[in-house]
Amino acid sequence: MASSAGGPRRVTIDDVARAVGVSRQTVSRALNDKGEIDASTKQRVLDAAQELGYRPSRFARGLVRQDSISVGLVIPDLLNPFFTEVAAAALEAARKRGWHVVVYDTGDRAEEERGTLEVIASQVDAVVGYLSLPEDEIDKLLRGLPVVLIGREHRAERFNAIRIDGEAGVHDAIRHLADAGHRRIGMLDHAARSEPSIRYHWYTASMAACGLEPAAVSRAEQSVEGGRHALRALLTDHPDVTAVFTFNDIIAIGALRAARSLGRRVPEDLAVIGFDGLQLGTLVEPALTTVAMDTRELGALAVEQAGRLLARSGPLSHDEATVKATLRLRESG
Repeated sequence: MASSAGGPRRVTIDDVARAVGVSRQTVSRALNDKGEIDASTKQRVLDAAQELGYRPSRFARGLVRQDSISVGLVIPDLLNPFFTEVAAAALEAARKRGWHVVVYDTGDRAEEERGTLEVIASQVDAVVGYLSLPEDEIDKLLRGLPVVLIGREHRAERFNAIRIDGEAGVHDAIRHLADAGHRRIGMLDHAARSEPSIRYHWYTASMAACGLEPAAVSRAEQSVEGGRHALRALLTDHPDVTAVFTFNDIIAIGALRAARSLGRRVPEDLAVIGFDGLQLGTLVEPALTTVAMDTRELGALAVEQAGRLLARSGPLSHDEATVKATLRLRESG
């Protein structure tokens, strides 16, 4: 259900009352299982509430003060420094607004995410974060709540997103490698999903734009150890690869370790470029070249988007809600 401002709004008790043709007091009695209402009317109210996706307001139930907002921040893996940086930025932005934020780590598992959304649906006023479930399932679990997806496009009218645009940055990274004489450029993509990532598609498009064929792709768990194993597998099958672009910086750091153990000098024998722009990338040797984004901006924009949806003032525009990732040259590439 959309508001007159164009953004999603929560279904109210008045919407249920209008749908059934009764007073809001009658709806309240039916939902709270009070007496003084006949069984058929009660059932019609319950059916309408379910069909409309009505969830009783936490405010109406007296669980929080009127001036208090609670937001559920859903993160797939707090052991990954990227998500930790984004969460810290979101927490800081929410704190400035006086909001309460509850952080949930789903372990990047669909069943854990499903259970998390079921639990928080009646406990928060909005949900922000990295959600991997299909939109129709998210909508069913969180019907009526504002939802801000990070790093993922949305189709549902009630959702909004903060997007990551790294296409130009990845193109610049591949062009930089090609200009340095690399022709066999591989990629370490993530292994968390069955389908290739959007960053893989940016990589293949950039290779084509440079007149090159993708050299090899290996799938990596999103960890240092995952990156180490993936690079060793890639170089075992394709020893002629002289450069790799990786799904994220954590995988890239694992690749740096693998290159060292294999006796490959970086960047002389093997160039390595990551994606994310973690501070951690400046602490490794050699310092990591990466396609970097501002994680503080990412977290702050997610909170801003949630605030606009809660205030029913209309979401940020597409450009305002997009964080661009750009090539940051250091020593590894």
